[in-house]
Amino acid sequence: MRKVNPSLSAFLRECNEVLLARSAKGFPFSVIDSREKTEMLIQEFVTDIPDIDCVMDAEIYTAGYNVPVRIFNPNPGQTLPVLVYFHGGGHMAGSVKAYDPICRKMAINTQHIVVAGEYRLAPENLYPANIEDACAVVRGIWATLDRQNVDYRKTLSVAGDSAGGSLSASVSHLAQFDRGIDIEKQILIYPCVDYVARYESYNENGVGYLLEADMCTWFFDKYFKEGQCRKAASPLHMDFTANLPQTLVITAEFCPLRDEGKIYYEKVKSLGIHAENVHFEDAIHGFLNIEDLVRETCMKAYSSINRFLNG
Repeated sequence: MRKVNPSLSAFLRECNEVLLARSAKGFPFSVIDSREKTEMLIQEFVTDIPDIDCVMDAEIYTAGYNVPVRIFNPNPGQTLPVLVYFHGGGHMAGSVKAYDPICRKMAINTQHIVVAGEYRLAPENLYPANIEDACAVVRGIWATLDRQNVDYRKTLSVAGDSAGGSLSASVSHLAQFDRGIDIEKQILIYPCVDYVARYESYNENGVGYLLEADMCTWFFDKYFKEGQCRKAASPLHMDFTANLPQTLVITAEFCPLRDEGKIYYEKVKSLGIHAENVHFEDAIHGFLNIEDLVRETCMKAYSSINRFLNG
């Protein structure tokens, strides 16, 4: 029988009461409120912020928007591989600042230089602006690290959670046909990889587990222009070739995006590419953002990512 982690019961109850009260008063979702809640959630529930040897800010220079990045180097005395990380937030919320503690943990646990990109957000910047930014980061990463005098090993992986997982997957699919991008591994954490399909997990987990089905629809409506093909923008419906990187997909049982993540993993695996699916039976979407409530789950996730990257 399915059962959500008991340590989440009070948290989910409070979240659901707030949503019901807002709905009863006719309050719609809003961009500013979504951004505030994303940042406040991490501030409140990710309180273990580890020291790291070197954190620096830089920019990825492009012909258009120069993408700000934050570089987390856990061991400047060693030549480490590089992991580009794209934060979640429905393509509308989240920031490098908000995700700073998560990126620190990612760098320390994996012993990778983590580069977090401040990609443009909707609705001010609609699709495909953030795809362009993500591609710019992976194309310009080496020149930027050189300018900052960072000692690195030229091995590149990408990772992201939720919408950031979608960006990571999109970059990996585009890189199949771009000799200027070489990605060894990708980590997709409860990713959004299908903007059109409604799998059973949307019905099972669409209400009561933090990320709700109607929120997903609202995020998508704010992300795309009228008439844009959402299927073409979905990594699950892009070309799958043997040039895709090795893939780790992390899924959560009580997440509306659970099924599409599992299907994506199966499609990569069917090509003969090394692929893994680490599934958390009692977890919800966004569990890395509420670490204090599910510390053991988060530690297992970081451990799985470390093993996959360094195994």
